[in-house]
Amino acid sequence: MKDFYDLQQLLKSFDIIIYMKNRYQLLQLVEFEVRELHRVKLIEQEQFLRAIAIIKKERRLMA
Repeated sequence: MKDFYDLQQLLKSFDIIIYMKNRYQLLQLVEFEVRELHRVKLIEQEQFLRAIAIIKKERRLMA
């Protein structure tokens, strides 16, 4: 997983498709879904940490 597109593809593999016009809200919802996948142990720690890093990077790019 290298970028936000790859993160969306990961979510898509769990039948989670998120599209919102507001980028900030999109990132919040994606983070929530990633945390839930990790909580129920559907993704590994490494994937979780990489996903959170990608979300943080996207938030920095918004500022």
